Amino acid sequence: MWTRGLLLPLLLVAGCKEQTKASAFPEPARPVAPIVSARYSNEDARDSVREFDTVVHLADIGQGMTVADIGAGEGYYTVRLAPLVGEDGRVLAQDIIPETRDTLAERVQRERLDNVAVKLGEPNDPKLPPASFDRILMIHMYHEIAQPSEFLWHMRGALKRGGRVIVVDADRPTERHGTPPRLLLCEFLALGYQLTRFERLADSESYFAQFEGKSPRPEPKDIPSCPA
Repeated sequence: MWTRGLLLPLLLVAGCKEQTKASAFPEPARPVAPIVSARYSNEDARDSVREFDTVVHLADIGQGMTVADIGAGEGYYTVRLAPLVGEDGRVLAQDIIPETRDTLAERVQRERLDNVAVKLGEPNDPKLPPASFDRILMIHMYHEIAQPSEFLWHMRGALKRGGRVIVVDADRPTERHGTPPRLLLCEFLALGYQLTRFERLADSESYFAQFEGKSPRPEPKDIPSCPA
């Protein structure tokens, strides 16, 4: 039976361990945009500029691939990826808001997307299985990540050999729901990723950035911080 005298020191030790773990990663200098909606834009509007078609073409996504859709929201990419990767492919849709995750799971079930799984992640860890993905998509959500170094560190191990991370975001400050490309590049390079493709998209404000893990993943204490 636990006594109050023993419980308090244990709680203090646990709190110190959590604090040490969090402080192992550099604190970002940039502001973080709040999550204001489960959708980036109206799906018809996104289709009208062929957003999905353009991004998956640039990312070279096809049949049989395993793709993670991080910050999937209402599932604009998720439901379109399912038929693209086919019966032999898999899509993992992840979100950190339980209600959003549940709503997307209902949509997946309603549309009978048998090759899609829906998962709840954490703000600083997408909780992806190791060495599992050909592509990881982060579409119009990167600016909402409060601890990018920690998030990217955990995500790095989820890529298969030759796997790629795809970021689509707006070229504007993070507090205005975008990420300047120079900041994005700095934060990815700090984790051993290499930029392998960069394209401006049709709306002129958004961009496509593709990264691959080329260098060893550094220890958290060795990750440099990036200026805002």
